[in-house]
Amino acid sequence: MAAGGQPRYASPIVLVGEVPVMTGPGDEMAAGTAGRGRLRASHADREQVIGTLKDAFVQGRLTQDEFDDRVGQVYASRTYAELAEVTADLPAGPTGTRPPRDPWRATKLAWRAVYAIILPAIVTLIVIPGHTTVGVVITTTAVTYLLFWVLGVSVMVAARQEKRFAGQLPPRSAPGASG
Repeated sequence: MAAGGQPRYASPIVLVGEVPVMTGPGDEMAAGTAGRGRLRASHADREQVIGTLKDAFVQGRLTQDEFDDRVGQVYASRTYAELAEVTADLPAGPTGTRPPRDPWRATKLAWRAVYAIILPAIVTLIVIPGHTTVGVVITTTAVTYLLFWVLGVSVMVAARQEKRFAGQLPPRSAPGASG
């Protein structure tokens, strides 16, 4: 502590009147602006805000005039706080979006390919007796693949019906109903 009860700091600069900046939910930089509201914004930050404005315009949340005015404000903004003000009244995220894709989707597709192509071939090689004719090999292969594919289709249909009854899929429209 220095004389007079004031704490000593390495820098003699004291920021007077600084308050935390409150941002709206539509600001993608909202998490970071509270602590850096007085810092200068970069060109990339301005482009990010313009991207948010473009999304809002496409969704019908802004008219052409509002969009143009706000883009002008973005280019005139110097700090993060000024950028945050431009999107403060926009809701976060687009409306009516689909849920995110299953991260295991590619793995599931790969296993389906293994089930439909590779596994029947292995089973066919195991089932075929030694020293057989070409006709027996072709017949055994065709029957094995047919059995695997019929079983695979029935499993997919059962899974779909289970999801429908669990309420995860919308009900099927009535036959003959036109929409």
